[in-house]
Amino acid sequence: MKFLFIHQNFPGQFKHLAPALAAQGHQTVALTLRVDKATTWQGVRVLPYMIARKTGQSVHPWLVDFDTKVTRAEACFHAAVKLRDAGFTPDVIITHPGWGESLFLKDVWPDARIGLYCELYHQPDYPHTGFDPEFHNGTTNTEPLRLRMKNINNHFSFAMADAGISPTKFQADTFPASFRDRISVCFDGINTDKLVPNETASFAVEDGPTLTRDDEIITFVNRNLEPYRGYHIFMRALPRLLKERPNARVLIVGGDETSYGARPPKGKTWKQIFIDEVRGQIPDADWARVHYVGRIPYDRFVSLLQISRVHVYLTYPFVLSWSLFETMSVEGAIVASDTAPVKELITHDETGRLVDFFDRDALVDEVCMLLDDPDLRARLGRAAREHVVSRYDLAKTCLPQQLKWVSDLAAMPPSKMTSPCI
Repeated sequence: MKFLFIHQNFPGQFKHLAPALAAQGHQTVALTLRVDKATTWQGVRVLPYMIARKTGQSVHPWLVDFDTKVTRAEACFHAAVKLRDAGFTPDVIITHPGWGESLFLKDVWPDARIGLYCELYHQPDYPHTGFDPEFHNGTTNTEPLRLRMKNINNHFSFAMADAGISPTKFQADTFPASFRDRISVCFDGINTDKLVPNETASFAVEDGPTLTRDDEIITFVNRNLEPYRGYHIFMRALPRLLKERPNARVLIVGGDETSYGARPPKGKTWKQIFIDEVRGQIPDADWARVHYVGRIPYDRFVSLLQISRVHVYLTYPFVLSWSLFETMSVEGAIVASDTAPVKELITHDETGRLVDFFDRDALVDEVCMLLDDPDLRARLGRAAREHVVSRYDLAKTCLPQQLKWVSDLAAMPPSKMTSPCI
C-alpha cells in the first residue's frame, strides 16, 4: 500500500510508525517543513514543502491562529498536487492536523483514508482554562469565544477524516463526542529495553562535577522552562529545598523558549524571570548546587534520569510529557502534580507521589521524604517501571496497536468531506 505522512516537524510522533510501515514493504512518503530537499530516512521518502512568505495582513486577533493554519494548508495543498501529478496516490494519509496542513488534502485525493493524530481539543472551562490564576489573562467573558474560534481547525480537519488516534485518554476525552467516537487511544511508545535502570550511570555537568547515583540528585525536566510545566512552582520551592537538603544537587533540563501558554514579557524569558525572583533567597553556596543543563543529547538525557534520586514533574491539565514515561521506565522515584493527565499514569503511593500543583511546601516535603527513604524510592521506582513496561512499551504494545489502527483505517471505505458544524 501507499502511505503519506504529514507533519511540520517529521517524524514527530510518527518516528516509529512510519519506518515500521516502510519496513513492511509499503511505499511510505512524508511531507514536512523540516527538510530543504528530498531525502530518505529509515525507508521513508521525505519531501519538503515550503511556505511562501506573506506580506502583513490585518485579521481579527481570534483568527490569527486559523490564518496561520490556512497559510500552511495552502502550501501543503500545492505540494500534494505536485506529488499527485508525479503519480503518487496514497491509500492512507496520516497527519498531525495541529498546524493546519491537512485541511485541503481530501481535495487532492478524495479517495484516500485520512487518520489524524489528535493531540488536543481546546476546552473553555476550568481546569483546562483558568487553571493557574497567576497567568490567566482574566478575559473570562471572551475566552470561550476565542477558544471556539481556535477549534475551527479541529472541526474542518474532522470533516474530512476517517479516524483519529490519541496518546492518552485525557487528550482523547477533550474532543467532542462526535469526534471522540472515532478516536483510538494509543500512546506513542517507550523503548523500555533502552530506558532501564543503570547503577553505573554518570552525568558530567559542563564546567562542573561528574555526578553518579552516589550523589543526591533532584531532576526537573521541561522542553522549555515555563509555567505550563510548573517551572515557577519548582523555582519557588528551591530556596527551602536547598536549605533542607544541603548535599543535594538540582539538575534542570530545558530551553529558554515558550512551547505552551503565555509568552513572557518582551525581551525576557520565563527561565530568567523566576531565577531573578528567587535568587535573593538562595545563598551563593546553595545556588552553586543548581545546574541548568539546557537541552542535551538523548544519551546524556537518559544518563541524567538514571542518576536521579528524585524526579519532579509538574504540569497543567494538558498533554503529558514523554519525559514522565521515560523517568518511570528507568525506575525513577517521582513527585508529580495531582492533575488529571498525570493521574492517568501515576497512582499515588503506588507508582509515584502526587502533590497539589500549587503547594510548593508539600512538594518540598514529598521530595525530602523520598530522599530520606531509599526503600520507598525503590518500591515506587519498580512499580513505575512495571506499569510502563506492561502498558506503554513500544515494541510489545504501542507499535502493534498503532499498526492495527493503520490496518483498520486502510480497510475503511473512504469518507466524503462533510460541512463542519462549529
